[in-house]
Amino acid sequence: MTFGLLLFIAPAILLGLWAQMMIRSSYARAQQQPAPLSGAAAARHILDSAGLGNVDVEMTPGHLSDHYDPRQKVLRLSHEVYQSRSLAAVGIAAHEAGHAIQDARNYAPLVVRNLAVPAAGFGSNIGLFLAFFGVVFSLQPLLLAGIILFSFVVLFQVVNLPVEFNASSRAKEQLATLGIVGPGDMTYVRKVLNAAALTYVAATLQAILTLLYYVLRYSSRD
Repeated sequence: MTFGLLLFIAPAILLGLWAQMMIRSSYARAQQQPAPLSGAAAARHILDSAGLGNVDVEMTPGHLSDHYDPRQKVLRLSHEVYQSRSLAAVGIAAHEAGHAIQDARNYAPLVVRNLAVPAAGFGSNIGLFLAFFGVVFSLQPLLLAGIILFSFVVLFQVVNLPVEFNASSRAKEQLATLGIVGPGDMTYVRKVLNAAALTYVAATLQAILTLLYYVLRYSSRD
């Protein structure tokens, strides 16, 4: 990463660092607040209430490695979320259950995001590599190729935002409707989910600024 690029994306980096501090703080507080169900039980309750008995809930290794696998129809929760009976656990589990509901309802942004995953993964590695060396060696075709490939990463990040915000919205709605979290405790869940959403905003901003930096470098030499 060149010094110029680092300065250009500094606002996104600072936002990302602040978001990480916020999520650690809000998660620690919410983890101390008891919930009537474990994360696994809350996810199972939400899925069954949505008619998604075919979606399994499994425990997966790693810290906050929680995710929904749309290919295998499995909601995987980290050990601490799966077993914990805390507001932090049920909030995160409900968020992932929200992704399963999106998948079942063919939520359009999720469909687009899933289609963009292969191109985004390729563009994230090869695209930045080509763009970097295109700048270093003043090779405009190489830089242009990197810009095109990295554009898929930006597309993925932009489409991912409504997916994550919508999953959090569904989570809060289901937790309240099913009586898993009372009105007085919802503030803890909201803070955890909002802090997590801020990390996605920071990642999207960083991707956009990175692409803009290389576009400007390409335009200045064209």
